Amino acid sequence: MQARQIAAATVTVSALLHLRMWFNGVRDQSVGPAFMVNAIGGVTIAVLLLTWRRWQPLLLAVGFGVSTFGAFVIASTVGLFGVHDHWTGGYVWAAAISEFVAVVAGLTAARHERFPPSPSCSAGPTYACISTEAPKA
Repeated sequence: MQARQIAAATVTVSALLHLRMWFNGVRDQSVGPAFMVNAIGGVTIAVLLLTWRRWQPLLLAVGFGVSTFGAFVIASTVGLFGVHDHWTGGYVWAAAISEFVAVVAGLTAARHERFPPSPSCSAGPTYACISTEAPKA
């Protein structure tokens, strides 16, 4: 399985876990809206990873994993919006592992995939956009 597909699968796992926790009562806490945003965002990122072969979905997957895991670390240490969580339970460990794997898979895919320049860019040695103007004849 390719790293991009692994990233999509693990982002989906994290999103579905957060949706399930939202339905199991987190929606009534101060972090409830964040769990719903996480669920919707994770599914959206997974779809983008599988359908849009650019670097942006990979960046989103890495950012999703880092920010979601980071939010849990904050909630389990000093608290987040009045919620103090703990490193206990299957949901917690499954989400943490899926977020870690999403980061690793996103970075791995970004390292191994080659992204062609956009049509409006000059294909120089660094594939950087030099100008947005059409080349002069």
